[in-house]
Amino acid sequence: MERQKLIIFSFSFFLLSLLAGNQNVEAAAASSRHQGLYGFHPTKLFVFGDSYADTGNNRKTVANSWKVPYGITFPGKPAGRFSDGRVLTDYLAKFLGLKSPVPYRWRKFAASRLRYGINFAYGGTGVFDTLVLDPNMTTQIDFFRQLVDDSVYMKRDLQSSLALVTLAGNDYGAYLARGGSIQDITSFMSRVIDQLSSNLRRIHGLGVRKVAVTSLQPLGCLPRSTVMNSFQQCNETENTAADYHNLLLREAVAKLNNESKDSAFIILDLYGSFTRALKNRGDILGSVKLETPLKPCCIGVSHEYSCGSVNGKGEKMYTVCAKPESAFFWDMVHPTQAGWRAVYLALKSTLQQLR
Repeated sequence: MERQKLIIFSFSFFLLSLLAGNQNVEAAAASSRHQGLYGFHPTKLFVFGDSYADTGNNRKTVANSWKVPYGITFPGKPAGRFSDGRVLTDYLAKFLGLKSPVPYRWRKFAASRLRYGINFAYGGTGVFDTLVLDPNMTTQIDFFRQLVDDSVYMKRDLQSSLALVTLAGNDYGAYLARGGSIQDITSFMSRVIDQLSSNLRRIHGLGVRKVAVTSLQPLGCLPRSTVMNSFQQCNETENTAADYHNLLLREAVAKLNNESKDSAFIILDLYGSFTRALKNRGDILGSVKLETPLKPCCIGVSHEYSCGSVNGKGEKMYTVCAKPESAFFWDMVHPTQAGWRAVYLALKSTLQQLR
């Protein structure tokens, strides 16, 4: 199964169960708020997560991110990013005044860049094991812990560091693909959030001063969902499911901050920033206006193919739009560089709290 097809949502049958009995979550969400992070100037960025943050960890023989036409905008050829160009990691690093941290797999070939941090994110992964063989979040943190144990990073380094944690729903796709029941999905969501919370606590416990975790984006607005109506409108049932995950996440982060003396945890609202960027067609703070926001720029010629696919003769079985800079989505799951820039601009006010 290709990575772009990992997120498999069909929540129509359990919408009511998502909303039942969660008044306590709503209350916690209302009380959760960003604490005083001003005056903090990160000098290193450590990244954990999936394809929304991966900048080259996936194996070249497996991932579409290493196939043409990925990377055509930046750096001009495939480089392991699931986009035509830059992704969330790159924009956050730029905001902090840092170079994008080197992917973990390439750390031995770019030792001089270790001073900016390391990117442990692998496309297709999740909090738990998913449908790919790459390291889940727990293993990614194990890699980080080993580097700390080996004194690659000292305690003083971590005191001026920020962690980015971003997971885009692969756990839920894997759950359903393995035959998980609709009736038990809310229970599984709680398990995901509980493990994610433990992972966030562990990253902070290793010495990282601040930890930023993304909410789930509006899953019903991904082209893999909107293709059913010719990319005209989002699936609100799937968006409600993502919103429920985000309510649980806000509850967990509020609890972590109550336990933390320095309010070390902050949520980056991908749901809200995606929604705002799509609603405004990317026109945020004077950025480039995006055309057909729900339609992907790179798409297979039929449902059998996806962006980057070739047939047995090596012929490309996909099309690419004329102006990627005017598209929000690159493929069926991932934003373009322009899309990520619009999301970044929508997140700007929150990001101010990271330094």
